[in-house]
Amino acid sequence: MNIKRPVTFDGMDIPGRIGLVKPFLAMEILEKAQQLEATGRSIVHMEVGEPGGETPAAIKDAAVEAIRNNDTGYTHSLGKPELREAIADYYNRTYRVSIVPEQVIVTSGSSPAMLLAFSALLDHGDRIIMADPYYACYPNFVNYIGAEPLTVPVREEDAFRLQPGEVKKRLDPSVKGILVNSPANPTGAVLGERELKGLAELGPYIVSDEVYHGINYTERDRSILEFTDRALVINGFSKRNIMTGWRLGYLIAPLTLVRNIQKLQQNLFICACAFIQAAGLAALRESPSVLEKRFGSYNERRLYLYNALQEIGIAPAKPPDGAFYMMANVKAYTGDSYAFAIRVLEEAGVAVTPGIDFGPGAEGYIRLSYACSMETVTEAVRRLGHFFKNL
Repeated sequence: MNIKRPVTFDGMDIPGRIGLVKPFLAMEILEKAQQLEATGRSIVHMEVGEPGGETPAAIKDAAVEAIRNNDTGYTHSLGKPELREAIADYYNRTYRVSIVPEQVIVTSGSSPAMLLAFSALLDHGDRIIMADPYYACYPNFVNYIGAEPLTVPVREEDAFRLQPGEVKKRLDPSVKGILVNSPANPTGAVLGERELKGLAELGPYIVSDEVYHGINYTERDRSILEFTDRALVINGFSKRNIMTGWRLGYLIAPLTLVRNIQKLQQNLFICACAFIQAAGLAALRESPSVLEKRFGSYNERRLYLYNALQEIGIAPAKPPDGAFYMMANVKAYTGDSYAFAIRVLEEAGVAVTPGIDFGPGAEGYIRLSYACSMETVTEAVRRLGHFFKNL
């Protein structure tokens, strides 16, 4: 990869790695939907992973109290010691693992954690394996730092689960890591003990995005840290605690990598916001019963949407096991999911994300988020049913 060669992107010559970064189509659809709404159109939003409801009062109160107490300065670059201790304690209790606060780096959302993890692990020309379909931003981050994403197709009939045997076939000395996301965006795939243990045994570091933990309809969540200490875990508060706009996340890394990650954090981000970290501490104190109740309604919406998509004829082979996304198979109608998503938006008034946003393996699909209310899901199904009936 010649990073000094200008590349063409959206009609402009952009030098260097930034030219390899593709648009995030979920956000493009959201922005087009907002433009239509500004003209008076009624749009049902199922394009972005925005949990319904409000940030819990105790979390908001903690942030307000921190501001009143003038907790508005720089913190330690790795994060407030009390928050790092609470994160370590949460992982140790939840997954029965043994990590120490010194392994935790608090970040301004899970995206900076992702950038720090890839930057610490990968050099120019290195490769990291990931499933296809994948979260849209993964390859963009990898390309930006000069490394290369190496994709392994996952199949609808396997519930889009990444298989260790398929990953093993792609290993070579250039592969420095394996990326897993369970529960997964966009597919809702959940990796169990067999898959996670098998991937851990392959040798390379595992980067595990666990931001959708807690939204699992099959079994308890399994962290990669249960199977290996050669792992970097990305997590955050956006989905679990309804804090998308607060931008608070964290990275758990081997102690041998923490100092290099800290230097990157100091230069790129300084530290996470002080009073938002106070809110994160309150979020970790939410009781398991509150979280179970919060996410219990997702399962009702999941089953309703899956049955409805079966009636329309676009349901995936199996319902997703986690997260709050469903991949609708529209291959019978299009080979251009972006153009099709625009058509669904303009004609049906339903905002969905085109599958191509998530890699070549997702072309011919559209992703629907059921993180919204049941009323929203019901209205979306009504509109989609009418749209497909008239195709």
